Amino acid sequence: MLDRTDKAILRALQTDASISNVALADKVHLSPPACLRRVDRLKRAGLIDATVALLNPQALGAGMLVMIGVVLDRSTPESFSAFEKAAAKISGCMECHVVTGEFDYFMLVRTRDGESFNRLHAEQLLYLPGVRQIRSFIVLKQVLSTTQIPL
Repeated sequence: MLDRTDKAILRALQTDASISNVALADKVHLSPPACLRRVDRLKRAGLIDATVALLNPQALGAGMLVMIGVVLDRSTPESFSAFEKAAAKISGCMECHVVTGEFDYFMLVRTRDGESFNRLHAEQLLYLPGVRQIRSFIVLKQVLSTTQIPL
């Protein structure tokens, strides 16, 4: 179980993982050594997967976000496995999820613009194994995107 201090540490790190241990300790009202021990324990427990920098996609030429629904032609472990291995190699693929409902997968892909997405579609997406149907949804406006899990 997480206590109040653990949750405060996790909330602070989700907001700014580059915070120094001294500043984090001050923020959660612990001594720096006690704070460091807690952070290490949270990492060992698997609650902190990684510490990363979130980059600005527009500044890096990946401002177009596309959600892609995929339907496979067969629902076998082999077809799912082949698709997943190939999807992991798609340029700009940020996420790929197995879903319920009308589609088998939803992918989130970042690319420069419509022309580069068209090229990606023609050169990579159409060649994904076992695909019966691909439906692309170009994001017009990002209303909310967060990496923070509510605690």
